[in-house]
Amino acid sequence: MKNRITLVFAILLLVSQSLLAQQTPAAAQSQAILITGAKAYLANGKVIENSVIAFDNGKLTIVGDANTKIDRSQYQVIDATGKNIYPGFIATNTRLGLVEIDAVGATNDAREFGTLNPSMRAIIAYNTDSRITPTIRSNGILMAQVVPSGGTISGQSSVVQLDAWNWEDAAFQLDQGMHLHWPRMFSYRGWRSEPGGVAVDKNYKKNVQKIEDLFNEALAYGKNKNHKERNLKLEALSNLFTGQCKLFVHTNNVKTITESVLFAKQYNINVVIVGGRDAWMVPDFLKENKVPVVLREVHNIPSNEDAAVDEVYKTPLTLQNAGVDFCFSMNGSWQQRNLPFQAGSAIAYGLSYEDAVDALTINAAKILGIDQQVGSLEMGKDATLFICAGDALDMRTCKVEKAFIQGREIDLDNKQKALYRKFKTKYGQK
Repeated sequence: MKNRITLVFAILLLVSQSLLAQQTPAAAQSQAILITGAKAYLANGKVIENSVIAFDNGKLTIVGDANTKIDRSQYQVIDATGKNIYPGFIATNTRLGLVEIDAVGATNDAREFGTLNPSMRAIIAYNTDSRITPTIRSNGILMAQVVPSGGTISGQSSVVQLDAWNWEDAAFQLDQGMHLHWPRMFSYRGWRSEPGGVAVDKNYKKNVQKIEDLFNEALAYGKNKNHKERNLKLEALSNLFTGQCKLFVHTNNVKTITESVLFAKQYNINVVIVGGRDAWMVPDFLKENKVPVVLREVHNIPSNEDAAVDEVYKTPLTLQNAGVDFCFSMNGSWQQRNLPFQAGSAIAYGLSYEDAVDALTINAAKILGIDQQVGSLEMGKDATLFICAGDALDMRTCKVEKAFIQGREIDLDNKQKALYRKFKTKYGQK
């Protein structure tokens, strides 16, 4: 009897583990694939109503319409008639793979002690076995920028593809961005502060000066090639001056946006604004200085009590009309699954559908410096794309049926789907 109980327990344990087991990364593409009949959003200014798209060895080989002559005998053919094809969506400014459960400190590995950590590399802590990642992929997000958090200078971000054995395997572009949290000009001081609970931070200029002093020191360090001892912090920062990485400045206030851009300009540094709550106030300034914006969540509240209630929803259209490159983002890790629906909400406030898709794909790729490899459906680029039975930007109809990363068809199952099947069976729903 005891042996029988032990056996049953072991079987139940194995079943539960297999139910929630992490998917095995897909093997390299072994056969050329041809997808026919779908409406293809190429993210290069074109949409093909009835498309044929082929890829082999992980690269796109054919992107055309139904009139394209093809010998189909050499392909595995996928009929996607009535469905949509998109380039893989790219999540920017994420803690995906760095934070598993926000409330459990042991699963948080997104920050280091101290306020100045330019030499910190987020990629080292990236966890490819996160239970969150499969839930993100299920909505068409196939690549992500993994970003450190905390302090004034958080460290360096990297771009990963979301189907890998380990961080080395996942890495798509290493250390492509340095993340600076610009000092706040205003702070909340409670009842002692000015009306509205907000007061000018008296240490603002001092904090900005500290950043400038550090950058001047890093600039001098980079010019001197004969160092008795390496300074990892200054060495990491010096990569900004050579163009090896971009400076991602996290700030929202209109004044700090302009001041941080002018600060970066004096060093001839490529700068990207992250957050950009008030970017709608200075679109011409951003356009003139060629500064892209990684927008905070569209599903948010206005910047102040006097702002229009739909200000945040209209910001993407304002930037688009001004010619400012922008992409959508969401804070955190698990929240990334809702990224496409941020773009969908912007469409309701005037942004065109094609521009919304661009902001999730090619715009994000340009901002991250990977647009030569991914971000659009063009011959020679990576076959990172997905097929959706409905509208990928609409949470009601989005149903991703197949997804490919560099030509590899990935597993779209996840823990949430498994639990849905489990309890659907329990309650006998059809």
